[in-house]
Amino acid sequence: MLADKNMENTQDKSWENKLYYGDNLEILRDKIPDNSVDLIYLDPPFQSGKSYNQIFQPRQGEVKGATAQITAFEDTWEWGPEAEKSYDELITGRVNKEKPNQRLIDLIKALRSYLGEVPMMAYLSMMAPRLLEMRRVLKDTGSIYLHCDPTASHYLKLLMDAVFDGQCFRNEIIWRYRRWPAKQKAFQRMHDTILFYTKTWNNTHTFNQKFEELAKSTIEAFGKKKQLADFSSGHRKPSVLEEESPGASMSDVWEIGIIAPISKERVGYPTQKPEALLERIIESSSNRDDLVLDPFCGCGTTVAVAQKLGRRWVGIDITYLAIDVIAKRLGKSGLKKGIDFEIGGEPKDTYSAEKLAQQAPFQFQIWCISKLNATPSLTKSGDQGIDGIINFFDPIKKDKAGKGIVQVKGTQSVNPGMVRDLKGTMKSQNADFGILVTLKKPTKGMVTEAVKEGYFELKYMPNTTQQKIPKIQFLTTGDLFKEPLPITLPPATSVLSPFKKPIIEETKDQKELF
Repeated sequence: MLADKNMENTQDKSWENKLYYGDNLEILRDKIPDNSVDLIYLDPPFQSGKSYNQIFQPRQGEVKGATAQITAFEDTWEWGPEAEKSYDELITGRVNKEKPNQRLIDLIKALRSYLGEVPMMAYLSMMAPRLLEMRRVLKDTGSIYLHCDPTASHYLKLLMDAVFDGQCFRNEIIWRYRRWPAKQKAFQRMHDTILFYTKTWNNTHTFNQKFEELAKSTIEAFGKKKQLADFSSGHRKPSVLEEESPGASMSDVWEIGIIAPISKERVGYPTQKPEALLERIIESSSNRDDLVLDPFCGCGTTVAVAQKLGRRWVGIDITYLAIDVIAKRLGKSGLKKGIDFEIGGEPKDTYSAEKLAQQAPFQFQIWCISKLNATPSLTKSGDQGIDGIINFFDPIKKDKAGKGIVQVKGTQSVNPGMVRDLKGTMKSQNADFGILVTLKKPTKGMVTEAVKEGYFELKYMPNTTQQKIPKIQFLTTGDLFKEPLPITLPPATSVLSPFKKPIIEETKDQKELF
């Protein structure tokens, strides 16, 4: 019966090889079938209390105001109405597809009694229902790897024991890395913890044994070959054969993979993990064509490695910035959106775009900027300042850089004052042109104000005018669904990629991660 259930759940392939923008609890619960996933890797926020920023920098030259920084995610939690709601829904079994077991309920109550209404308790109340959904979607032969650090690892292990059963615990993997030392009265923290659990405890889970080199002393004492008994001759006493040893079974302490500042692998996302680390996990606990899920997929390392290793995959993230970074990362590897992979949760029409603007103005802003392939700006408000930058080089003077700025207005009303504000911003930022993105069509007065600004001219040959770009252009959310976009931009060959050679930084009160 179980095999039939697994087969039934995996026949609908529409949710595979798909990136989902949204809350992973809702997506796990509503989109992912029972017993359908072979391997889960998650690298959730660590409750570090930090806000991680992403800095984008163009490829070359001094581009005017080109470097842009944006908050990728805030790993901060506090006890409030949302945390109280999460706690109540978990205890009463109203948030998950399957009700929590009594062991988990008792643990959550005990943790609240011990910790009180503090940020850590808010974090654990967020994690517990999500782990329950992950157990539901995992196959009986499946495994889950939870990546964490000493901030919350001890509490998360208690949650994992309660959700998956302590007998399903396999390893506490220590991933050792290197980073710049910090001045502190303590030993340098140079590792993360990866908790490895299986869905069941009866050793039916997928596991491909990996090996590491034998110790030098072992080789000197015993050599590299091992002896095997051979009964093929039919004699009662076996003959002795020798075979090259594959090495020692791999330990649970890993020193693997770093991402150098100039590495091609670096995509500019905070807390990015190296591909070599994910390769080891995916190769160990899945086979070709198996399904890999990352419910906190960030910059998409799990997705990228799963694709490279011939696995099917699903990635989920609550920020559209992350989804856009992954889509561009997959695009660089030759995959095409809409053909090789899909994005669920992003606006598909003007109605859903307006809903996104109402519910998550900043995510709406990021979505609009991504449609223009522009660089996100410092601004975190959907209706003020510069929301995006389009950087380009002059076709004749290759070292001369220019830029256009983008403003996104997520309100239902439009008026000429928006154009005047854009003019002022263009002047103060020394921008060559500006684009105003609105929910509604611009008014006649807005068009009149824009026409007054005239054109910005791009010359491809000396003493000739090849292209005129209106200094102010308009796009509605409906226009963002059109290909090509109904605006005039510098030629694609001269537009700088907003995701080329990004640099990661943290805010002033943060320490360097790697």
